[in-house]
Amino acid sequence: MARIARWTALAAAALLVAGCGGGSSDDGKETGKADRSADSSTSSSPSGTTPRLPASLTSQKLDWGRCRATSDSPAPGSDWQCATLKVPLDYAKPGGETIGLALIRSKATGGQRIGSLLFNFGGPGSSGVSYLPSYATTVSKLHERYDLVSWDPRGVAASEGVRCRSDKAIQAAESVDATPDDSAEQQAYLKDSAEFGKGCEKAAGKLLSHVSTTDTARDMDLMRQVLGDQKMHYFGISYGTELGGVYAHLFPKNVGRLALDAVVDPSADTVGHAKNQTRGFQRALDDYFTSTGQDPKQGSQKIVDLLKRIDAKPLPTSSGRKLTQTLAVTGIVLPLYSEQSWPTLTSALKAAEGGDGSELLSLADGYNERDASGHYGTTTHSQRVISCLDDRQRPTPEETKKRLPEFEKISPVFGDFMGWDTAGWCHNWPVSGQYDNPEVSASGAEPVLVIGNTGDPATPYEGARKMADELGKDVGVELTWKGEGHGAYGSGSDCVDSTVNSYLLNGTVPKDGKVCS
Repeated sequence: MARIARWTALAAAALLVAGCGGGSSDDGKETGKADRSADSSTSSSPSGTTPRLPASLTSQKLDWGRCRATSDSPAPGSDWQCATLKVPLDYAKPGGETIGLALIRSKATGGQRIGSLLFNFGGPGSSGVSYLPSYATTVSKLHERYDLVSWDPRGVAASEGVRCRSDKAIQAAESVDATPDDSAEQQAYLKDSAEFGKGCEKAAGKLLSHVSTTDTARDMDLMRQVLGDQKMHYFGISYGTELGGVYAHLFPKNVGRLALDAVVDPSADTVGHAKNQTRGFQRALDDYFTSTGQDPKQGSQKIVDLLKRIDAKPLPTSSGRKLTQTLAVTGIVLPLYSEQSWPTLTSALKAAEGGDGSELLSLADGYNERDASGHYGTTTHSQRVISCLDDRQRPTPEETKKRLPEFEKISPVFGDFMGWDTAGWCHNWPVSGQYDNPEVSASGAEPVLVIGNTGDPATPYEGARKMADELGKDVGVELTWKGEGHGAYGSGSDCVDSTVNSYLLNGTVPKDGKVCS
């Protein structure tokens, strides 16, 4: 069973539209706040501390070398370097077993270097090592004064990545109905979910209990020290905004310039997130219909009718595979991540109405990272092991059924899928979740720039205000873009790009509530 959408990675949209240095010099500060000492050997979280990390970790030297090709991408050019960072498996036992995290960097291209700028592209579960080189053009201005750095978080890709089931088993599971209509379909749906969890437990072993967002935030601060940066400069997108908020909470004194784009609502629990995304995708779908001159209500009903027909009889495709209802919804979701991809959705829906599911299947395969040979990527696997360790809530099927009318009211197209997902995603998961929602309060931290996009389908823009408020007074600073697609920076707004660049390059903090239209 593949999740229709969580916050996922910015890279999802890119599938369609893309075709150790010295200490930092924190120049250009314009906030008037004094620089604070940075000590990440213990957590500065109000909720407690972890033991001090040994010098063998904090003083380790990274062996930077030429990057190799990965299963997801070819080797980048010679200006990119890769290395492995050792981190504790368990931060409660920092002198114990370690695991390796894959890092990638490209040194600053100009003068007046500020330091390292870390990137997390979302998911959770996206590979920063694979994606950062293709994103470098978007952040070329930032590259002039920052070393661009990203990594595969623990449990992801080259960093002890988890594969929970085989390609053959993944394809077989595509026939499982993610919106069960009777007891037999419900039993099959929940059984598939439980089997996926067992596969993750077998593949990950003891790592399964140590891939939380909190673990990764601590990895980030160790990374900061080893890279030689006094402060953490960071650009988080989608789930990366939640990670950035958790980092700011744990290490407020170490916060430098943090930009959070496509913001996850930190105040929402599991059901709240699902409702937020249901609302976001329906809003994007309505905007799509409006852009084509169609009435959103009528257009949505047409899709509902199409999905009912596909549920009863999956559509044939040119590949010989069948387009199921779940795959059809996944195929509709992907082009909503970017306004540039809306014509692709028009074509795919037209073909499906004519009885050919090939185009929607191709879109679903893109979302599910399935290549022409039938091999699937592991982002969804990593996403699940991380989010199910984070999320404490486990809605039961009975609770979910009672909530379905609420979801359907928000969206007739996506409501059932997102509602049932709350019950199935972590059903019978082998380890318990850690919290209902993440703690991101960061009193005393430098200002954090929080960027929301009014047309964002996966992380609705209301989450940006919630994040700014949760970070705390004089910390969270909101910037809003009245645009479309998942994320705002690099999406065509000179206002957004110049505001973010000025903040990250010069420390210029915009007025809270600034709007770019």
